[in-house]
Amino acid sequence: MKVKNTRLLKALRCEPVDQIPLWLMRQAGRYLPEYRAVRERAGSFLNLCQTPELACEVTLQPVERFDLDAAILFSDILTVPHAMGLPVTFIEGEGPVFGKTIKTFADVQALKNPDPECELRYVMEAVRLIQQTLKGRVPLIGFAGSPWTVAAYMVEGGGSKTFSLLRSLMYREPLIMHALLARITHSTIQYLQAQVSAGADVIQLFDTWGGLLGYDTYLTFSLKYMDQIVKALAPTPTIVFTKGGGLWLSEIAKTGCQGIGLDWSIDPKVARATVGPHLCLQGNLDPAVLYGSPETIQSQVKLTLARFESPQGLIFNLGHGMHPDMDPEKVQCLVNAVRG
Repeated sequence: MKVKNTRLLKALRCEPVDQIPLWLMRQAGRYLPEYRAVRERAGSFLNLCQTPELACEVTLQPVERFDLDAAILFSDILTVPHAMGLPVTFIEGEGPVFGKTIKTFADVQALKNPDPECELRYVMEAVRLIQQTLKGRVPLIGFAGSPWTVAAYMVEGGGSKTFSLLRSLMYREPLIMHALLARITHSTIQYLQAQVSAGADVIQLFDTWGGLLGYDTYLTFSLKYMDQIVKALAPTPTIVFTKGGGLWLSEIAKTGCQGIGLDWSIDPKVARATVGPHLCLQGNLDPAVLYGSPETIQSQVKLTLARFESPQGLIFNLGHGMHPDMDPEKVQCLVNAVRG
């Protein structure tokens, strides 16, 4: 379907735009009262993800409420390991929990290679339904977690303060870790290619835990596998976002991605000087700014835009995702400030 609002797509090609494109990571979520109402109807987070009609509804909620230039599929990065045979449950207040974790080669070999139109059909049906409902109003962003980030949960069994199980496996049994990452990469490529076939216009890779790694280990255990995904998805435009990824901007740029997401710790001037003028940058307002006054939000947006210097090849976003306790009215302040 032809997209009517092409700002985001033009920005990814570093073409001139009439306004700076804007969307927000976690723009559909618990900070919206309308999302909370749908989540209650769904009964559980996983059921919400697995019900295409409900996933479509919450995907579109922020686009209906705010003047945004993209919708992002409502789903979760852990749908992939769930489909690979590692069931995950989402516990209120605790987050994702795996009953079984990856420790050995046998555990890796036991993983399934899921068919995206079978085990993950609910995601593809959601993508198709969202596109039918959007009618080309704005582009739809599909996504997946980076193999390293997904592996982090599969090895740890959930979130962690230290990720000691993950990092000890990486150093103690690197062959097992690479085998796991290769399996996740293969499944993720198939998953994202299916999202594109179903109607996703852009793909973002969320490398939430890449910043845990040292300089060389990031290249070996995270970027190596994201590079394979980006190349397999070409010519679909891709955005690579590594939280804490400022050290590796020049290496990320070599993957051939069209956009690099910046967290709030990176100076956009430094990022632009590092990657050059022909790659789109996305970011990078500190999400905590949204706890400030409307005047603070406006001044911080203005400062962020000034640091990017040129509006060409820029997508305005947060440096990470929305928090559940944020005020939707503050998001409106942010939108107004960017549009102003």
